[in-house]
Amino acid sequence: MSGKECFNVLDKIFFPIKKQPIEEIKGYTMKYGHIMEKGEIIDEVLVSYFKEPKSYTTENMCEINSHGGNIVMRKILELCLKNGAELAEPGEFTKKAFLNGRIDLVQAESVIDIINSKSEKEVKTGIKQLEGVLSKRIAEIKQEILDVMVNIEVAIDYPEYDVDDVTNNQILNMLNSVRGKLQKLEKSFDNGKLLKDGIKTAIIGRPNAGKSSLLNSILNEERAIVTEIEGTTRDTIEEFVNISGIPLKLIDTAGIREAKDEVERLGIAKSREIAKEADLVIAIFDSTREFSSEDKEILEIAKTKKSIIILNKMDLDTKIDENNKELVDFKENIIKMSLLTKQGLDKLYEKIENMFNFNEINVDNEVLITNLRQKNLITKALENVQKTEDTINNHQPLDIVAIFIKDILEDLGNITGDVVTEDIINEIFSKFCLGK
Repeated sequence: MSGKECFNVLDKIFFPIKKQPIEEIKGYTMKYGHIMEKGEIIDEVLVSYFKEPKSYTTENMCEINSHGGNIVMRKILELCLKNGAELAEPGEFTKKAFLNGRIDLVQAESVIDIINSKSEKEVKTGIKQLEGVLSKRIAEIKQEILDVMVNIEVAIDYPEYDVDDVTNNQILNMLNSVRGKLQKLEKSFDNGKLLKDGIKTAIIGRPNAGKSSLLNSILNEERAIVTEIEGTTRDTIEEFVNISGIPLKLIDTAGIREAKDEVERLGIAKSREIAKEADLVIAIFDSTREFSSEDKEILEIAKTKKSIIILNKMDLDTKIDENNKELVDFKENIIKMSLLTKQGLDKLYEKIENMFNFNEINVDNEVLITNLRQKNLITKALENVQKTEDTINNHQPLDIVAIFIKDILEDLGNITGDVVTEDIINEIFSKFCLGK
């Protein structure tokens, strides 16, 4: 619980072994006792006390540590609510920390990134954001702009002093410097997106080529139905998996062929669309059958993306191999496999690792943008940098130049939450789990 009344609510339901007035209890301490209702013990608990302003929300806070279990937890929650507490909205604790000035918006967003992390590198990036590494970089860029804005304001307020040329040179130098730093941050989103969303991997192929078997083999579980009947997969199946520290968003798709009915037609259309949007396409072929027109269409899709070609069923008599003319463009990325015997899986993992250089992403010494909202604001700031430069080159007056520079500052302020609107704040925190 957090807020002015949290200790009063706690006092009605928590009976410590050693009773003390709240004024005497120090922050960052725990007390042992029981949660009780009408003299009946609900659970044996430890309660942590945090006193304002030294808490997560900067308000008075307490945490009830019980034995857990749905019944006990629900009963304690009901007692809190019955005695004056209110159920928190999604992300409300972190929202309070932001509104009370303990953290900025970048740090607040990093909390949910840490919670939802799918790899160690993503956790590290989230922790760095929480520590304020990106916020500090944004603050440095803003200060660089503000240092020049001082001279601009002087030139506007005191036009009798002929400082336009000096100011314009200062502005152009500043814009060039700011552009370089913002472009570096913007470019880091490519790696940041991989860390956060994983490598979107579409598994495509004809029916019964082995797509679902590949998914099951990678996940090491029977996630997708595998039968000898063609067209078993009618819709996409999505799963996250971590391979050697690399997060993959695997998407098993409907087999590409001439559809037998409307449902299958929609599934196949979705397969083609997902393949176009994927970071990686794994095209799998039944090596016991000659290349068909559908196989050739699949190869055309694979040519437009980073792709790996799997020749499956190599434990049987094969009719195609890496020397087929249709595969000449994929020579370096062909893997022979037998999903029945799991032969070739290690080579697939090694190929993915080499293609994306994921382990070379340096989360210790680089500032990475992992959040699309932040990336879009950096892109917008870069656009305003260009507009400012164009305004100077078109010999516009300084007060017009100043407007565009202030737009850059506003874009950067929106990243950290200095000038963010209430609607954006509510949208960001609505993505959090309850309370948090």
